[in-house]
Amino acid sequence: QVQLVESGGGLVQPGGSLRLSCAASISISSILVTVAWYRQAPGKQRDLVAIIPGRGGANYVDSVKGRFTISVDNAKNVAYLQMNSLEPEDTAVYYCNVRKLTTTGSDDYWGQGTQVTVSS
Repeated sequence: QVQLVESGGGLVQPGGSLRLSCAASISISSILVTVAWYRQAPGKQRDLVAIIPGRGGANYVDSVKGRFTISVDNAKNVAYLQMNSLEPEDTAVYYCNVRKLTTTGSDDYWGQGTQVTVSS
């Protein structure tokens, strides 16, 4: 059974930083694997924040460009989301997603979510 274990969330003041981690029980270094971070604020849908494909550069939603950085440690099978200059609007539950292409389509895996609260 594939597991994604997230950590690093918490309470931070506006302007602060957090680094989220997502430890995967499968290899995430393949070109067939895309790693992404989503977030879901209370009462809202889950939205894509950042994505890094197996081949190619990372992409970000406009609201986090220049502040967030997604990365993958292929040796450890851990994905990160470095979040700087945090704003109250960044408050949400953050989810790690791993999508692996297969011969018949793709398999999606999700972490349990980690709460990020930005408040003074």
